[in-house]
Amino acid sequence: MSKKISGGTVHSLPRDLRDALSSDVRSSALWEDITPLARNEWICWTISVKTPETRKDHVRRVVSELKEGMRRPCCWIGCIHRTDKKISPSVRGILQRRKPRR
Repeated sequence: MSKKISGGTVHSLPRDLRDALSSDVRSSALWEDITPLARNEWICWTISVKTPETRKDHVRRVVSELKEGMRRPCCWIGCIHRTDKKISPSVRGILQRRKPRR
């Protein structure tokens, strides 16, 4: 029987990230030690990429960066999928400058 691994505030835990966390006892414990909002940001950071290769890299980095002591993804604008708060003016400016995805 496998231990349940928590999701975030908006995002559910995707299978690839769940599998990576489940395979490493330490990162799984660290994952459960961070807040649901922090877990949500890691999940959003992982799934908001353009290519499968980048996603695999982000999944790998979640595990390694948790073990390095990081509690949130660094240098990232945050989850834009949250409906419980307005997007800040600085984040809105960043999003407006981004090239649209194809």
